Amino acid sequence: MKMLTRLCALSLVLVVAACTGASSNSTVQALNKAEATGSPFTKRLAAEYRDYANGRQHKALDYADAIHFARKGLAAASGVVVMPETLDDWDLSDKNIVELSKGRADLVDALENGGRELASDKAAVAQARFDCWAEQQEENWNADVPCKAAFWAALKDLQSVIAVQPEPAPIVAAEEPGPMTPVEQAMFIVFFDWDKHNISAGANDVLDAVAQEIKNRKDVHGITIIGHTDSSGSTRYNDRLSTQRANAVRDGLISRGIAADMVRVESRGESDLLVKTADNVREPANRRAQITLE
Repeated sequence: MKMLTRLCALSLVLVVAACTGASSNSTVQALNKAEATGSPFTKRLAAEYRDYANGRQHKALDYADAIHFARKGLAAASGVVVMPETLDDWDLSDKNIVELSKGRADLVDALENGGRELASDKAAVAQARFDCWAEQQEENWNADVPCKAAFWAALKDLQSVIAVQPEPAPIVAAEEPGPMTPVEQAMFIVFFDWDKHNISAGANDVLDAVAQEIKNRKDVHGITIIGHTDSSGSTRYNDRLSTQRANAVRDGLISRGIAADMVRVESRGESDLLVKTADNVREPANRRAQITLE
């Protein structure tokens, strides 16, 4: 009887693992087939996440992280500015958190000060290596993981480009500031857990970036937030849930000082899937709210 119980338990574990692997594989394959759009930065970032997600899926057999990074890759492939990993989402030692926090702060500073525009490839590589560092460090608390050194090297490479400043020239006449990223390319995405509409720590980080982007620009006249769900659940229920997600993002932006009359909310339920699935499929990449600037 004990042997039978152990065999049943093992069978259950194998079934769960197989289901998880199949789910993550569908998301990874969707990323492999996606045609990247948007800025040079988001296109390169999508390629970096694609490579990493495939490595997690097929070599490491790490299905949970494969689906996570494939989801980020799909967002980047659609032209959305995806932020570096939030450390609250990872199980890290205090020492790890201190080191990663310093790295993340330096990376975000470089990205927000022209890194994405001036050196899109270098910026995307630096962000991908940072995310890899966080993922690897969770699995190896007491080791210097390979992506840690790779990140610092990539960040130094990025910072060297941003730090290059032209020699000052005599002021003859007032010059117009350099062109900013076109407003239609300034897109962001917030992901949600299954059947949830609350704003997670990672989502708060995205909203901080959106609010700062809006405040830094003079050409933003409106913000559109579109809520989405995956195909699990009824159409009526998903219409309501996507509205709740869009409203949660709206409230988050308003709490950060964005005028309420600038924000327009839409909901599309399960009608506009980022990853095409059959009905009643729980697909993390489809549980989202997309933010565009006008």
